[in-house]
Amino acid sequence: MRCPFCGFEETKVVDSRPADGQKRRRRECTSCGKRFTTYESVEVPVLLVTKKDNTAELFNRNKLIAGISTAVKKRPVSAGDINRIVEEIESYYANKMVTQVTSSEIGDRVLAALREIDQVAYVRFASVYKDFDDVDSFIDIISELRSGEKKH
Repeated sequence: MRCPFCGFEETKVVDSRPADGQKRRRRECTSCGKRFTTYESVEVPVLLVTKKDNTAELFNRNKLIAGISTAVKKRPVSAGDINRIVEEIESYYANKMVTQVTSSEIGDRVLAALREIDQVAYVRFASVYKDFDDVDSFIDIISELRSGEKKH
């Protein structure tokens, strides 16, 4: 780490502690003796989402939270549950170092999580995500839930 005061290349860490998901480090220059603070964080790869119309956009955590929130409205699902679903999706792709994913893959992951948490929210999310256009689609997915089968 280069000293911001004298530009010397060698510094030593005198203190290290977590701070808002990062590592805060107090460093001391071994040449001039001045101290400064640095913050270290994990670099997460940029995730592009390919939509149904073949356009791509950056993964938007808030957009996914909003979609799930709509499905769980007035249901016994906490904000923590929603955040956990989104974090699990983000972590899954970051850990695999995936940089591009389809919106349908993300939708399938959300459906799998909602199925375990709240079946009404699952049906609501599926109706928008799978673009239901008739009552039979609702009947099919509810029958699927009742039978315990998992269709895609």
